[in-house]
Amino acid sequence: MRAIAAERCIAGRDLSEPRLSADGTMLIYVVAQAEGPRLVVHRFDGGPDTELATNPPIRPGRGLGGGAWCFCGPERGVIYAAADGNLWQQLFDETTAIPLTTIGPERAVSSPHAAPDASGCAFVVDLAEVHWFSAATQRTHRVDHGDDDFCMDPFVEPDSQMIRWVAWNVPDMPWDHAHVRRAAVDGRQPTPAPVATDGPPSVGSVQQLGVMPDGRAVSVRDDTGWLNVWVGDEPVVSEPCEHGGPSWGPGQRSYAWSPDGTRLAFTRNERGFGRLCVVTLATGAVEQVARGVHGQLSWAGGRLAAIRTGACTPTQVVVYDTDTWEREVIAVGPSDEWDPADLVEPELLEVPVADGVVYARRYTSPGADGRLIVWLHGGPTDQWQVTFMPRINYWLSRGWSILVPDHRGSTGHGRDYQQALRGRWGELDVADTLAVTRFAHDQGWAQRARTVIMGSSAGGFTGLAAVAADPGRFAAAVVLFPVTDLGDLVERSHRFERHYTDSLVGPLPAAAALYRERSPAFHTDRFTLTPILLLHGDSDPVVPVEQSQVFAQRVQAAGGQIELRVYPGEGHGFRQPANQLDEYRRIEGFLARCVPVASAT
Repeated sequence: MRAIAAERCIAGRDLSEPRLSADGTMLIYVVAQAEGPRLVVHRFDGGPDTELATNPPIRPGRGLGGGAWCFCGPERGVIYAAADGNLWQQLFDETTAIPLTTIGPERAVSSPHAAPDASGCAFVVDLAEVHWFSAATQRTHRVDHGDDDFCMDPFVEPDSQMIRWVAWNVPDMPWDHAHVRRAAVDGRQPTPAPVATDGPPSVGSVQQLGVMPDGRAVSVRDDTGWLNVWVGDEPVVSEPCEHGGPSWGPGQRSYAWSPDGTRLAFTRNERGFGRLCVVTLATGAVEQVARGVHGQLSWAGGRLAAIRTGACTPTQVVVYDTDTWEREVIAVGPSDEWDPADLVEPELLEVPVADGVVYARRYTSPGADGRLIVWLHGGPTDQWQVTFMPRINYWLSRGWSILVPDHRGSTGHGRDYQQALRGRWGELDVADTLAVTRFAHDQGWAQRARTVIMGSSAGGFTGLAAVAADPGRFAAAVVLFPVTDLGDLVERSHRFERHYTDSLVGPLPAAAALYRERSPAFHTDRFTLTPILLLHGDSDPVVPVEQSQVFAQRVQAAGGQIELRVYPGEGHGFRQPANQLDEYRRIEGFLARCVPVASAT
């Protein structure tokens, strides 16, 4: 395997939110790259792709999320959430966008959903309020009655008179407990009591609401213990696989029904590996269409559009012929050709522990010589599915194998597995991470003196806690914008996550001792044996940069070896190409100093 250049890993563009027009003759998707985001129009008549002028620019969703735009009527144009926080309309036959709201820039809109009869558009403000824009009056009004702390993903029903949306209240996160609200678009009808779908109330999470043309309600919910697609009062396919991911943001679309309402396409998460399936609703027969992680499904005419990605599949916008299921690639995200020889498919590991099993995925480098990166996902209620990740390929090409643990609390393995971390963040995730690492060492395909732990955000927290719990287990640690002080996180994190620790650790002030006990910042004497590289942006709204600065000072005072790099203007993740390149090169230099390239130990 050839060494992959860092420049190659940061090149390219992000693709998101493909959506077919009602007749299936046109596809629009979002492209985000260095020069800014834009909407691209692809017509299936053979003409060239064109860009839809949007000024101000669209504010795109990320990954398999969305909530950035919708069509505003057959062949008329789009409504989109702009970078200025407002809702705008761009018609196909106009060169100038029309503002629909004056909410921004202090507040931000998301998740526009236009009425089928083009009478208006529902949208969300600050993930807190549901509003309606009336095409007749050119005015907006609030639809919800303030009964909930959070609102997401409004859906205008086929009659264009009613809206339903997902809502939840702190201290829950949307994957803990959520419910459905429903109200009239005119806002005069009082918001009814929470309902789940057309059936019994959901016991946990509910997301991705829809109503089929025949009036049947659709959603993704975990009543059975797994996030499955439901139509009416029962799951379409009840199986031990997740049909959706955690609701970290709006606009997830992991299912789509056929125009005639007889079939439904859905995504399947098989322990982190993805698959696209189609079920015939009358019989329950399931057809497996394609491997790979899919998302942002859209079905119209005889076509199904999606984002598709995998370990060996650079992220792409694809369209399937729904008669033959032949696939056409419309656009590819990475700008460079990736040689299949540079890409590695992981294998699933099931690591036995005292009270169950912990799942992980192992990427083996062709040049592996005992070096191992234990790489932790963030969240912690999340998962790294097997998607195209250039940074994994970068380290594989340099002789590092990579182990991605799904400690308990991760998604993709059912509700019980995900909920197991409640009250135990900083304890159970740490124990699982160490169990998986010990398994690698015991199996002989990694060496302690050449094992590194990496993680960002919540993954950085777990990584540091694992180092503190077993100081001799890792040769070095690399953490990006990690949580180091749980109490400070509660006080200063952004609104969406401010109550997250109530369930993960415990409510304050009763759990104050646990917050301190599990915070790396108060146990810096445990980090004197393991060199640490710490990277953070100075404009991080989720984990304040001061956490890393204080932690680094305390580790140094305790006699530990720690390097801190703060990137100006960066938030929770690094976007500037110069900083992204510096991240790769700085980590590589750090590991070269800490981990021997060849060793018999």
